Amino acid sequence: MDLKLSGKTALITGASMGIGEHIAETLAGEGVHLHLTARSTDKLQALKARIADLSDVSVTLHPQDLTADRAPETLAQAINSVDILVNNAGAIPSGDLWDVNEAEWRKGFDLKVFGYINLSRLFYTKMKDAGGGVIINIIGNGGEVLDRNYIAGAMGNVSLMGFTRALGGYALDDNMRVVGINPGPVNTTRIYNMLRKWAEKDLGDPERYMELANGYPLGRPAHCHEISDLVAFLASYRAGYTTGTVFTVDGGISARTSIV
Repeated sequence: MDLKLSGKTALITGASMGIGEHIAETLAGEGVHLHLTARSTDKLQALKARIADLSDVSVTLHPQDLTADRAPETLAQAINSVDILVNNAGAIPSGDLWDVNEAEWRKGFDLKVFGYINLSRLFYTKMKDAGGGVIINIIGNGGEVLDRNYIAGAMGNVSLMGFTRALGGYALDDNMRVVGINPGPVNTTRIYNMLRKWAEKDLGDPERYMELANGYPLGRPAHCHEISDLVAFLASYRAGYTTGTVFTVDGGISARTSIV
């Protein structure tokens, strides 16, 4: 299937690891030029080198902390134009109401919730003025499951689901599209760190985390390509009538009302 993405340009936040790096590799494979941002310069440089072995697209790195003062504005000033914005940076801490203190809660929201909002505000305007584009928000199925042991993430993800639908509802009037993806557990370091934390709390031993992972559909978390391939499709003209909606990719977990 030809997605006709070759020659497009994308900005991906949180691109140095996990889902973000796989999105970068997938879009590069489709011929998309990349602007990549994350806090780790070393990891971004390593990713750029891997992409150079796979594709001849241009890759521009913007290592920075998006929670720093005026960081979104600085990033927008550094990038002339993009066709695709993938909001992916953010890790809201797991835990119940008493596990997550106010400072941790605010820190998670500053990066993910307000990070997505601020970058969308800046780049929606840029893309609209340039003739149109696509914003893809990587959110998380915690906004559907509403687990008390991920209470901050549940609240943040619900907010971003509403944000995506509200902004995307009339986006086609501006030749824009705004969509979201709610991954469930994905085969990244982050999910195993969370499982260890839950295993210690619920089973008394963090090393029993695979007992929780084995309960996932098919006995595994999602493969990263099962998320990044959807990103590529949604970024393409083949999803041209799709906006203001959120796609859940969690093997049916949210329909079972449990995230473990």
